[in-house]
Amino acid sequence: MALIVIAADKGAPGVTTTALALAAVWPRPVLLAECDPSGGDLVYRFPAADGSALDPRRGLLTLAVAARRGLQPRQLWEHTQKLSGGLDVLTGVINAEQGASLGALWGPLGDLFAALPGGDVIADCGRLGVDGRPYDLFPRASAVLLVTRPNPGDVIRLRDRAAAVTAAANARGRRGLTPAVVVIAEQRTLRAAAAEVGHALAQGNVPATVLGGIAADDKGAELMLGQWAGKLDKTMLIRTARETAQQLAASLAGARDDTGPQLAPPGQQNPATTQQHQAPPRPKQQAPTYPPGQQRGGNGRHAAPMQPAPVPASPVPAPVPASPVPASPGPASPAQPAPAAGHEAGDGPWTTA
Repeated sequence: MALIVIAADKGAPGVTTTALALAAVWPRPVLLAECDPSGGDLVYRFPAADGSALDPRRGLLTLAVAARRGLQPRQLWEHTQKLSGGLDVLTGVINAEQGASLGALWGPLGDLFAALPGGDVIADCGRLGVDGRPYDLFPRASAVLLVTRPNPGDVIRLRDRAAAVTAAANARGRRGLTPAVVVIAEQRTLRAAAAEVGHALAQGNVPATVLGGIAADDKGAELMLGQWAGKLDKTMLIRTARETAQQLAASLAGARDDTGPQLAPPGQQNPATTQQHQAPPRPKQQAPTYPPGQQRGGNGRHAAPMQPAPVPASPVPAPVPASPVPASPGPASPAQPAPAAGHEAGDGPWTTA
């Protein structure tokens, strides 16, 4: 199906939070792939579906080993894990040394992602630098999403990076790739900030278009990590991420031509895409249990601290609630049971109608 690459130039614009939020509310089955060659941290930040730590030995590294013997797109699911809450993830490397060992995997990895049956792939590529191996994903991407803050320095670097992305795609045989831009800003200034960034890109004749914006919401990010009680769907982070996800999903072209997958103009819905890839109903999530003396809602912490895989779980006797990341409607990995049908999207204790 579709491969969506999310990246940034430098600094800390919130690429991983943006990728997580978009995957959590993606209107079609989706797999979140951690593809930052300098190292990711999903293993340390989230528990698995059963409340245990994610397995750092299962993910991109095991996929790289399997790919040496040949790999079919459907076999990707054998290397994924489920976060607590139901989101399917392909965890990445832990550090830059492991990333360098992947070598020429990135090109074939783009082919696997683009051909994944039963789901789209959102690839978190972190911070892009000089043209290198991660750019090999671009020829098979349906969209490349660049994340930025509306600061002058970040926008100037964005202009250079957008041009570099287009040049790298052209050099790899993908002609006419136009990156889309997502602006991260305070909710009260979000629309104005997106308009200003779009104007700056147009003035510089930069081959990029502003897709929309996502609210800079620290409390929403903490809630998504399971560090606070409450309803995730009420946060501005998720509300704005849902708008952006729906617009991006609707704009993805449903067919390839000789230049590769193309991104339709923002706001223009592709009938082929919307008719052929309707999102299945989401399973109803079980309400979490809380330690004695704590109530649902408010600002009481209720999740155990995330621990790296080698560190044993916290010996607190109270049960650990599920991390409130909305369930992905994507297909379950072979080790996971298939989601139940018959429920409306938005069901569950962390969502609202």
